[in-house]
Amino acid sequence: MPAIMRLLMVSANHFPVMGGVEMHLREVTPRLAAAGVEVEVLTTDRTGRLPRLEQQEGVLIRRVAAWPRTRDYYIAPGILRHMAKGSWDIVHVHSYQTAVPPLAMLGAIRDRVPFVLSFHSGGHASSMRNRLRRSQQMALRPLVGRARRLIAVSPFEVRLFARSMKLPLDRFVTIPNGADMPQPSPGVGPSQESPLILSVGRLESYKGHQRAIRAFPHLLSEIPAARLRIVGTGPYAGQLHGLVDDMGLRAAVTVGSLPPGERQAMADLVASASLVVLFSEYEANPVAVMEALALRRPVLAAHTSGLADLADQGLISTIPLAASPVETARAMVDAVRRPIASPPVSLQTWDSCAADLLAVYRDVLARA
Repeated sequence: MPAIMRLLMVSANHFPVMGGVEMHLREVTPRLAAAGVEVEVLTTDRTGRLPRLEQQEGVLIRRVAAWPRTRDYYIAPGILRHMAKGSWDIVHVHSYQTAVPPLAMLGAIRDRVPFVLSFHSGGHASSMRNRLRRSQQMALRPLVGRARRLIAVSPFEVRLFARSMKLPLDRFVTIPNGADMPQPSPGVGPSQESPLILSVGRLESYKGHQRAIRAFPHLLSEIPAARLRIVGTGPYAGQLHGLVDDMGLRAAVTVGSLPPGERQAMADLVASASLVVLFSEYEANPVAVMEALALRRPVLAAHTSGLADLADQGLISTIPLAASPVETARAMVDAVRRPIASPPVSLQTWDSCAADLLAVYRDVLARA
């Protein structure tokens, strides 16, 4: 049966690199392929160790080299070269923070292929990079303005980019990330004797894992058997391990990760938590929080960005980003001792996320 459309997804990274964007691609691309879309993911490899070409669940993955290998700029001229060789009905560009998205948008404009852009915005450990975000957004405005649709993962992103890039609201569509998880294994659940607190996310300073660690001695003074587990990978791992050692918390706090793609293991871990925390400076639509809500786990977060939207909806509890370690510990103790499970709400699934994307593509092609 012929494909209903030929789709090129362009992203700086793809599985086995893991993060919010990579999780999004790993979940939606096989579903689009199963719906009859011919999907190719064009991405980069800074290591030189990943396959240049492979198939993953009916999706063609093509990787080109990117430089520099130790920084997250992703300068990848191979993106433009490969786009010139192919033939697609529509291009979907993911994220905007690296050098890959402008190249992909330029390639689509050059080849006269309609394209859509998903912002997938996030924070950054570099204060200089954060200060330059507004200038970067305005510099990209001429390219972003050519997108047929602008896809946000939350109302927060719509407000942010409509204002910062001076983009009309009718160009946006909001499609949250999926929140569905495997059902926990039988018997898995929170422990009353030794409550587990999870802080899940990439190990970057802006994610705020260190705030949970600094608060933990104060929490242990009230709940001595409590445990804290930091789950993720990233460049801030060494500093987090050092902080745990400096505070004498090795017996109560662990920092590590699960193997990429181990969804059942992650579901069991989240289901066993008495509380999930995320004291991040910036989140648009955090996958870890949505997965915790899907498993009816209480969430405590910093009152910032898209996390504030979730608090306004009554889905999570929040504290000020500038809360002291003592204040943070008090909020965690209260959440553990008086747990309020997230209310039953209809959350986006990866199936519905893929279906919403397909509807956007069809609308764009019909108008084109």
